[in-house]
Amino acid sequence: MAHLDLVNRDPNNINDHLKVAFEDVLAEPEGAHSMDCVWTNSYRCFNCWKDLCYMISTLCCGLCLAMEWGCEFAGIAFWHVWYITPCMKVLELNCGCLQKLYGMCVHCCMDPCCEACGLLFTAFRKN
Repeated sequence: MAHLDLVNRDPNNINDHLKVAFEDVLAEPEGAHSMDCVWTNSYRCFNCWKDLCYMISTLCCGLCLAMEWGCEFAGIAFWHVWYITPCMKVLELNCGCLQKLYGMCVHCCMDPCCEACGLLFTAFRKN
């Protein structure tokens, strides 16, 4: 099993689009500095509730969803190992036989025509 990084939980940046900062959502126009106390507390409130709601949602649903996704990917692996890959092998074997049959038919029909054209054009050879 791979090492679990508890500091960088998104090493492949899968969820970069979810990184939302206060400044990405709310902004005041230039010169609106009369309410600095409200702005500072709004910043704290936004971040507190964003983090709190995420933690509560994760605690309530995270384990169940992790189990469901584990089962989903186990099912995919099961079907690929026991059904899809063997079916692909059967197709590969059968198509190999059909490829040989098609090749023989093409050689049987086309070789005489191609040889005749070749013999016809040998008469136009430069000396």
